[in-house]
Amino acid sequence: MNERSNPPHNRLGDEPGAYLRAHAGNPVDWYPWSSEALEQARVTDKPILLSIGYAACHWCHVMARESFEDLATAAVMNALFVNIKVDREERPDLDRLYQLAQQMLTGRGGGWPLTMFLLPGDQRPFFGGTYFPPVARFGLPAFRDLLQQVAAYYRSHRQQLRASAQQVVAALGDLNPAVQDPRALDARPLHAARARLAQRFDREYGGFGAAPKFPHPAAIARLLRDWYRSAGTAEPDLQALFMAGLTLTRMAEGGLFDQLGGGFFRYSVDQRWEIPHFEKMLCDNAQLLRVYAEAAAATGEPLFAATAHDTAQWMLRELRAADGAFCCSLDADSGGHEGAYYLWSAGEVRAALPPLQGSAFAARFGLETPANFEARWHLRVVAGPAQIAPALQCTPDALQQALTQAQRTLLALRATRTPPARDDKVLCSWNALAIAALASAARLLSHPPFGAAASQALAVLRRVHWRDGRLLACSSGGRARLGAYLDDHAFLLDALLELATLRFDAAELQWAIALAELMLRHFEDHAAGGFYFTADDHETLIARPKCFSDDALPSGNALAARSLLRLGLLLGETRYLDAAQRTLQACWPALQQYPDAHTSMLLALEDWLDPPQLVLLRGPPADIEAWRALLGAGFAPRSWILAVPADAAELPAAIASRLAGDAPRAWLCRGSTCSAPIDSLEELLAALRTPPPSLPAEPAP
Repeated sequence: MNERSNPPHNRLGDEPGAYLRAHAGNPVDWYPWSSEALEQARVTDKPILLSIGYAACHWCHVMARESFEDLATAAVMNALFVNIKVDREERPDLDRLYQLAQQMLTGRGGGWPLTMFLLPGDQRPFFGGTYFPPVARFGLPAFRDLLQQVAAYYRSHRQQLRASAQQVVAALGDLNPAVQDPRALDARPLHAARARLAQRFDREYGGFGAAPKFPHPAAIARLLRDWYRSAGTAEPDLQALFMAGLTLTRMAEGGLFDQLGGGFFRYSVDQRWEIPHFEKMLCDNAQLLRVYAEAAAATGEPLFAATAHDTAQWMLRELRAADGAFCCSLDADSGGHEGAYYLWSAGEVRAALPPLQGSAFAARFGLETPANFEARWHLRVVAGPAQIAPALQCTPDALQQALTQAQRTLLALRATRTPPARDDKVLCSWNALAIAALASAARLLSHPPFGAAASQALAVLRRVHWRDGRLLACSSGGRARLGAYLDDHAFLLDALLELATLRFDAAELQWAIALAELMLRHFEDHAAGGFYFTADDHETLIARPKCFSDDALPSGNALAARSLLRLGLLLGETRYLDAAQRTLQACWPALQQYPDAHTSMLLALEDWLDPPQLVLLRGPPADIEAWRALLGAGFAPRSWILAVPADAAELPAAIASRLAGDAPRAWLCRGSTCSAPIDSLEELLAALRTPPPSLPAEPAP
């Protein structure tokens, strides 16, 4: 069924998001999450069946085909439940709460589709799971049988369900840390995280842990910083560099990376990074773009620079909307089959390429080995040009030219296939990740077009998502909706500060200040420290969580703390510094117990213990841009460079008072102390060669 045959009681046809609209033709009486749906559950005394998924999700499609499009199953759902469909990317607040509740109720990991059963009066969860099949298999009950059992149990055991649901809600509230002693913060979690990452490291294939294998870009960024801090010492941490480098190499050469079109898939189902889950997400690629650009600048490795460049180009080609903002994702499926868009047969390749190109391509990307996905090949690098060239009796340069032309030919051929569907909604938080990544790549790879793309996307967020002094979370067709979450504010603040290192804009700095004030006013827990995921005027839900650990996204609390610290040092604003400190103290027990699960927060902790060096440049634009470009192209995570043109107007007083004169000058600031003006680039470079101090393992007495 399609949208034109929208059943009379299915209310998703007018929803702006693609995921909900895709279910508008189901025979299920779907509601979006709304007061109407919640009231209907209360009045009819039917439990709520809450189904949470997203547009690119393969198993969401499977469950939709098997159950939600089935008339008999839909009839049971409609008779026994009020059915609510939610896009987890639009409502991460609901998804976080009910994913945690599902894990508490079942003792199993979460995922999508998420299937939860809620009490009708207060939306408290009493049972749940993820995917359920139409017939009993995989150790799971048949979905239709489960529906009837859950409804019958609800009718006969209401009091018990209310009691157990209350326990879950109480446990969700207990996840927020209590007020902590204002003890001194120290570097022990940094050292502990480094040790734990080494313990979990896969020395053959890179990455951390076994299958399924996720990229963990924040952990790689942490390792690069561990190496950098020690690089000027007698014992540089070469193991940290090895762990980061091997992981980045294996991912870039594996099937996790699209070897023809660029960009990364969601995760690998195997330990070798060979076969991915085929959806492509903006949020994953933005984070990986940033860390590959950093690794390229840190090591000079051409593979890392090429991977960063190809990832950015894929984002610009495949996910950028006409106005310059970035869409969410490409589907895992095409033509009803997972990964079909990306797979090849040997016959297709031979027919498309001349002999040398075909032989070179087959040898490099594994077509001479057994097929690795449903009798076809998903491409991954198995041999380098230097290994292949002798067998084909050509030079490595000639081989590389043949491979380049073969990839172009096959990419054009692939473009004639039915492409994966694109989810065109624009998420503020994910766009902010992309803006920060493109700005970083523009600076570190010396590629200005990436910076221009970042600026264009930022302009869309300002025009569409910023309304009456408040931020909105998502938009479709240029119409924004839903109050923004902590991640939207924290990621956008980080993006503004990162973009400022590429080109300074006083109006954008004022926007950054406004975002910081919004976080303090509407999200901060002034009693216990840290920031809630939802604002104080957000819809009341069963709990109001604070999230400190990283998952597929970096922790909003971590980016809030780090950005507030940097902005506070720039402006001399102690309220921002205090909020950053309170956030670290609120997270302190978790940092001590699970440091490697909080690698983004460790970046904030490192900046708190050893504030990054602020390099302020002021003078004629052409002069200071030359200084900035030279300084900004290197990997220097302990420095933050801002080039303020001499004609910049409406500067905050704290900045204007530091920068005097019209000639090109620099000031080096650490904490609240700045150097005397430095009048030459040579003197500035000499001052910057001073190695960063080492961090003590124990707190100062």
